[in-house]
Amino acid sequence: MAAVWQPLTPDDIKAVVRISDVIHSALPEGEHVFAERLKLFPEGCLALAKERTLRLRHLTSHPPRQPPALDAVLGGGMLPPDAGQYYIHDFCVLPEFRGQGLAEQGIRRLLSAVDSDTERFPDGACLVSVYDTVSFWARYGFAPPAIIEPALAAKVRGYGEDAMYLERPKKAASS
Repeated sequence: MAAVWQPLTPDDIKAVVRISDVIHSALPEGEHVFAERLKLFPEGCLALAKERTLRLRHLTSHPPRQPPALDAVLGGGMLPPDAGQYYIHDFCVLPEFRGQGLAEQGIRRLLSAVDSDTERFPDGACLVSVYDTVSFWARYGFAPPAIIEPALAAKVRGYGEDAMYLERPKKAASS
């Protein structure tokens, strides 16, 4: 059976944390973070599953204007209606499943949704790149903005020394 991207469910949260702990061991986040992301924006939470049980990778995302601090909930029980920008919060790929083109399928699926929803996401997408993955994200049109506000720069530093805030404006959507 081929691996297929499917919506994340509450039953997947423990597996998501285990995968995240493997990939992001220096940047741990608890179940509460992923559970809140799923509750607030389920259409932005995907799992790559094979044979319905093995969670290979996951994407969690939400549309607030700026990334949250690491291991922090967004609070408030709802997303801001005027966020304007789609934030990819977490993208994990277990090493044994890399190099198969599956990551591109999931990312393109999310970015296609962003590109087609110009009302909710007029400013495109953003993320915090960690572990020297800027060139990976550049393939999808992400780049550092010309100016980063001091508060955002401080928040990004919480993700590690090599962390970099990246944006993908609508004009880069066709890249």
